[in-house]
Amino acid sequence: MAAADVTRTIDAVWRIESTRLVAGLARFVRDVGLAEDLAQEALVAALEQWPEAGVPDNPGAWLMATAKHRAIDRLRRADVHRRKTEELGRDLERRGEADLPDLAAEAADPFDDDVLRLIFTACHPVLSLEARVALTLRLLAGLTTREIARAYLVPEATVQQRIVRARRTLAAARVPIEVPEHGELPERLASVLEAIYLIFNEGYAATAGDEWLRPELLQEGLRLGRMLAPLLPREPEVHGLSALMELQASRARARVGPDGEPILLLDQDRSRWDWMLVGRGLVALERAYATGGAVGTYTLQAAIAACHARARTAEETDWVSIVALYDGLAQVAPSPVVELNRAVAVGMAYGPAPALRLVDDLADEPALSAYHLLPTVRGDLLEKLGRLADARAEFGRALALTENARERSVVLKRIAGCSA
Repeated sequence: MAAADVTRTIDAVWRIESTRLVAGLARFVRDVGLAEDLAQEALVAALEQWPEAGVPDNPGAWLMATAKHRAIDRLRRADVHRRKTEELGRDLERRGEADLPDLAAEAADPFDDDVLRLIFTACHPVLSLEARVALTLRLLAGLTTREIARAYLVPEATVQQRIVRARRTLAAARVPIEVPEHGELPERLASVLEAIYLIFNEGYAATAGDEWLRPELLQEGLRLGRMLAPLLPREPEVHGLSALMELQASRARARVGPDGEPILLLDQDRSRWDWMLVGRGLVALERAYATGGAVGTYTLQAAIAACHARARTAEETDWVSIVALYDGLAQVAPSPVVELNRAVAVGMAYGPAPALRLVDDLADEPALSAYHLLPTVRGDLLEKLGRLADARAEFGRALALTENARERSVVLKRIAGCSA
């Protein structure tokens, strides 16, 4: 095999195996940062040896064995880790080399407990949300710091710093590499779901930059949701989040026009929606309800998305049911953003006048003071009521708050429409 082909093979293997490799090593050495270093060392060894020796029959197991051997060598050299070395050495002697994991044989069930431990460690609440996102993309999605930086439009050094600080924070806090106890699960799981949805949502509607969609982040959010669902099959919100992301992702092709301009939900060509993803989302939503657990925010948002998915045209949308679902969401997770979205649904179900009254009640909410969708929604309602000058002023305020170039183009068109 040519050297270039071997390099491409190694890259493909790394994308497939890196999550399980780091997860298994983290359990082995009880340190996420060290596990990632060891995985990288094994990758370097593959880059050095495979072009000459050939790609092994089981590349994942080769990487794991190489990394574990380097771990033992490193621990033996460090006096501060002597006790751990002895424990690991005895463990290896007891199990023998034949007990190294056969990753190829596990392909049918790749989401083992080691991966679940890694998810909860990378998304530990002791870390900031930015750090959780960076570490999750690094460890679980296998993205490089350069790829993460490009996706979030920040310097590579910033991403690297977040990851380094996250490692140090986990080590300083002595965070164990484990799935939390049942009593701790709700808080910890909420942290995991929040990080995954933030990754997806930045891909679905980029907050800044020149593009409205960032497909790589959207796909990673989907992948992480699909990874988590089989690991925690009895947790309704895990399925709820998966349903929400599948249903939202199904619209991706229809959300962007030929020149990259955003196409809003009611204007989309629904024949361009991905109906396979719609089906996956509806199945996941049924699983969320079937658990019998409490209905949470992600499940309710997925139910709202399902109302849109079931309507083959915008005119068929059941807005009354959507208002009712927003009523439930406002009880479970009250927030000004939920109230704003509910006002939009009220406007579609009952007309712009009652919706405008609801939006006006939110005018002094501090959480919405820099939120560009508040004046956007108000401008839309005012335009429907024929108050074009007032609508134009609101769209002007929205423009000043909008950072994404594609969204700005939409707002500019709304201003032009009111002026005409």
